[in-house]
Amino acid sequence: MDHQEELRGFLISRRARLTPEDAGMTPFPGIRRVAGMRREEVAYLAGISVDYHTRLERGRVQGISEEILVAVSRALRLDDVEHEHLLRLVQALRPQSARRAPARRPSAPEGDGFLQRVVDEIDAPAFVQNSRLDIVAANRIGWKLFPHAEQHIALGDGTRFNAMRFQVLDPRAKDFYVDWDLAVRNGTAVLHEAAGRQQGDKVLFALIGELSARSEHFRSLWASHDVLRYRRSPKRYHHPLVGDVVVDSQSFTVDKDPDLSLLVYKVEPDSPTADAMAILGGWAADSPGPVPAAVPHDGTTP
Repeated sequence: MDHQEELRGFLISRRARLTPEDAGMTPFPGIRRVAGMRREEVAYLAGISVDYHTRLERGRVQGISEEILVAVSRALRLDDVEHEHLLRLVQALRPQSARRAPARRPSAPEGDGFLQRVVDEIDAPAFVQNSRLDIVAANRIGWKLFPHAEQHIALGDGTRFNAMRFQVLDPRAKDFYVDWDLAVRNGTAVLHEAAGRQQGDKVLFALIGELSARSEHFRSLWASHDVLRYRRSPKRYHHPLVGDVVVDSQSFTVDKDPDLSLLVYKVEPDSPTADAMAILGGWAADSPGPVPAAVPHDGTTP
C-alpha cells in the first residue's frame, strides 16, 4: 500500500463528501473548483493553518500532532472508524523509530476448533469471519443459508470461502444478494479498514490486488476510500431453494483476537423468513454441513 497516496485520497474524499453548510459554516467566497469543502475551510474549522492541512494531505506528517489529527477529524466529521483509520495511515508514514510497536495479535482461543464448537451451540445462523471476509467457522444452518459457501468448502481446493471474492467475481452473487451493490460497497469498505489496520497482511493485499485486477466496479469503490467495520444491520438474501429471507445481523469481536468477528443472524418469529429457516434447519439436521479446511490462522494455505 502506498500510504502517502492512501492518506491523500482518504482526506480528499472526506472533504468532497462534506459541504461548508454541512459543517455549520458559511462558505468562503470565490469560485468553487472542488466538490465539498476547500482545504482552507477545513483548516479554519480545525484551527490550523492551510499549510499544515496541505502538508497533512500530501503525507508530510512530521510535526503533525495527535491533537491536530483530532481537530481535523472533527472538522471533517469523521466517525470513530474513520478517525482510527486516519491515525493508522499517519502512523505508517512516520519514521520507523517514531512508530508505536504494533500489538501482537494472539491466536484465537484453542484455535479454530474452539470457535467451531462455539458456533455449533448457537441456535441461529452463525459464522466467524476474519477481516479478509473469509469464513473461519460456521454452524450447520449457517452453511445452509449460504449454499455457495457450502459448495465451495465441499468441492473446492481446500481454501476458505471468501465472501468478498464471491460478491465481486461470482455472477451468482447478484441473484443471491437482494442488495448486491450495497453488499459489495460495504464489503469493500470493510477490506479498506482492514488494510489500514493489518498493514503486514500479505494475504489481504493479495486479495485486494486480485479484486482490483479483475473488477472495475471494485476498483471504483476502492477509490472512494470508505472504511467500515461490522455493525448491526438487516440483510436480505434470495436463497436458491427457499426464496427471499430477511435477517438481522449482529456482530461481536472474538475475545483475544480483534481480527475475528462472530456474526449471528436473528429472524423475526412467525415470518416468511422463519418458515424458510425452519426448512433449512430441517435440512441442516439431516446433513453434517462442511467443516472449513485446516487452513493456518493467517489464511495462507498449508
